[in-house]
Amino acid sequence: MKKLQKTNAMRILEQKKFEYHTYSYVPSEDGKPGESALQIGKPAEMIYKTLVCVAKSKQHYVFVIPVLHELDLKKAAKAVKEKSVELIHVKELLPLTGYVRGGCSPFGMKKLFPTVIDASALSLDTIIVSAGKIGQQIETSKDAFESILHASFLDVVV
Repeated sequence: MKKLQKTNAMRILEQKKFEYHTYSYVPSEDGKPGESALQIGKPAEMIYKTLVCVAKSKQHYVFVIPVLHELDLKKAAKAVKEKSVELIHVKELLPLTGYVRGGCSPFGMKKLFPTVIDASALSLDTIIVSAGKIGQQIETSKDAFESILHASFLDVVV
């Protein structure tokens, strides 16, 4: 198996001394949610996607939610104590985070944004998110999210 190219997310986890495992998969053109789970042989419940939102206050927030679920914008706003939040436009993602759609990792963004992980992750030992490139996933402990991202775990999905 070909060794994956190291990403900023991997470098940060290594720098902070957190163990991680990487996986690669071939995304389909229609990008079905959970397709990576089938290819890497992990339950879809372990795989989370990274969404970036902006509030009316212009503050940006990162939400890490199960790949098979949708973000509840009202719950998300309440979780970050804002009146409302909305997903940023795809064209804003790369300049803001350094990542493209489908390859956005909560680790290694250009700036550390307030981060909320859906409370469903509390029942897991590890969480799988994008490693920072389309077709690459990274699995690490919940502790890494709390320590590196200062993330909180709150109910934010529909």
